[in-house]
Amino acid sequence: MGITEKIVAIAIAFITSTGYFGVFILMVLESMVFPIPSEAVMPFAGFFIFDGKMTWTAVILVSTFGSIVGSLASYFIGFYGGKPFISKFGKYLLLNQHHLEIAENFFDKRGEITILISRFIPIVRHIISIPAGFGKMNIFKFITFTLVGASIWNSFLAYVGYILRENWEEVMKYSHTIDVFVVAIILIAFIYFVYKLFKDRQSKK
Repeated sequence: MGITEKIVAIAIAFITSTGYFGVFILMVLESMVFPIPSEAVMPFAGFFIFDGKMTWTAVILVSTFGSIVGSLASYFIGFYGGKPFISKFGKYLLLNQHHLEIAENFFDKRGEITILISRFIPIVRHIISIPAGFGKMNIFKFITFTLVGASIWNSFLAYVGYILRENWEEVMKYSHTIDVFVVAIILIAFIYFVYKLFKDRQSKK
């Protein structure tokens, strides 16, 4: 079994054992600052829809509700804690200060509509809710934009998973190529992590 097949097997096993609750929890974490991309959650929910073990309505409702809950948690961190909280406790939340600055600048330049747009942008979507809290964005607008953006994005990813499952035998013909791609991404991420760690230590000397 190749790397891709193992990853798929693990994801399917987790969702099999936790069901809709697992999808909800993973999407809560994804919408906070934890490194769990929705691209690694929702397509597998699409697998289960294709297999008849989940329904479109329930998957979209549960995942979007999870996105809202996670986003609200980050919003209130920014609203009540502010930058001092992030500076002090951000590292315990796996929050990269540089990424937060990118999200804050993105929010300042484009305004409240950023909450909707950012659902489709990697990294930014994980932490954009914190600058919204900093800026004391109207919470009803925040929830509305999050609801619209998250439901569209989650539905799209679930559909991708549905299509992949339908053509799974064809996809697996290229599994070795996909494995190489996955390994390359892991190596690049590891090298980047080591580089950042080295750079941070150098700057502290």
